[in-house]
Amino acid sequence: MKFAVKALSSGKARAGVVHLGSCPSPIETPCLLLSTRKGLPIFISPDLLSSLPSPDSNLLQFSPLHFSEGPSPKTISSIGGLHQMVGLHEYGFAAVARDSIQCLPECGSTNKTGASFETPCGRRLIKPVEYMEMITSMKPNLWATLADEVPAWANNKRNKTSVDRTVKWLDECIARSPAGGAVFGSIVGGSNIEERKRCAQEVAVRNVSGYWIGGFGLGESMEERPSLLNAVTDNLPKDWPRMICGLGLPEEVLQGVAAGVDLFDSAYIYHLTIGGFALTFPLDRTEKNDYNYQLSDQGSDRTKINLRATVYRKDATPIVEDCCCYTCQNHTKAYINHLLNVHEMLAQILLEIHNTHHYLGFFRSIREAIKEGCFEQFQKKFVQSRREHLAADVVSV
Repeated sequence: MKFAVKALSSGKARAGVVHLGSCPSPIETPCLLLSTRKGLPIFISPDLLSSLPSPDSNLLQFSPLHFSEGPSPKTISSIGGLHQMVGLHEYGFAAVARDSIQCLPECGSTNKTGASFETPCGRRLIKPVEYMEMITSMKPNLWATLADEVPAWANNKRNKTSVDRTVKWLDECIARSPAGGAVFGSIVGGSNIEERKRCAQEVAVRNVSGYWIGGFGLGESMEERPSLLNAVTDNLPKDWPRMICGLGLPEEVLQGVAAGVDLFDSAYIYHLTIGGFALTFPLDRTEKNDYNYQLSDQGSDRTKINLRATVYRKDATPIVEDCCCYTCQNHTKAYINHLLNVHEMLAQILLEIHNTHHYLGFFRSIREAIKEGCFEQFQKKFVQSRREHLAADVVSV
């Protein structure tokens, strides 16, 4: 893996490119890693992946823990790794193990031998040696070391423990690191700024190819997040890529970009799709965020629409008029509303295609704003427009 920063805004936001061995074209950053289950997007089949913008959609995130039930590491290795097993030879894979259930503050020793994760087989203690067996067999392009993430309400003692454990596991993972794949050192520290700094400084002196920033999206507020992000990125080398989990909302992504984060792994699109929502906010940065929504669009917030709502039952227009995704080019809101109401899985397939396409366009707008030196204005305008719409909705209710 190779990474280079190509443009900087007046703040810390930066645009760059990532070169991965399996991807024929470089991937521009900031970029979105598509969330997968066992290596494939949950509702998009391999033959439909090509309908998404390339190479923007060519970096996929997976959790090695999803393979706790299924082929053994030895079997996956004999097949030739994850690329061979799922048949996506020109895509990049990023392996990140993250607990799907927030852990609670605990009193424990820093000598804890492994990380506790919720897996398809129940909660398991994953030791560094077991984790590295998974990584070696799957052969991802990049992977993050084990991390002891804690929620925002953890006390300072628990935050310190999480940093000590994560650094200890980092050293153990690096010692067992396979020859291939870029290593991303994990950085934690909860809501404690000093622990965040300490962890970043410890990881920065290790032999890693990038940084995975964990512990976000676990209860911290929008107001306190920028200082926590800056505590990390201010203490990292500028020439290496930074990846983060837990920031999914557009406003949260913009906070991450403003702090200098390059890669975003998020299940946001998946949760939108499961809920029957479609992203609709304008992607043209010169356009006002002013769509004509109706009060009957229950659950809409001027960023997305609820396609389960009865108002769309006879709506023969596409989700977004000028969208060039497969869904908007071929189907109407009324059809997707029908599919949702009769519980056809095609509804999720079509929604996932549109939402992924739309969010990749959002990241493209971010990159363009950085290259033009106006990211700060772009962020301010986007957030302010969202606040005005939400305030207007509250008043109308």
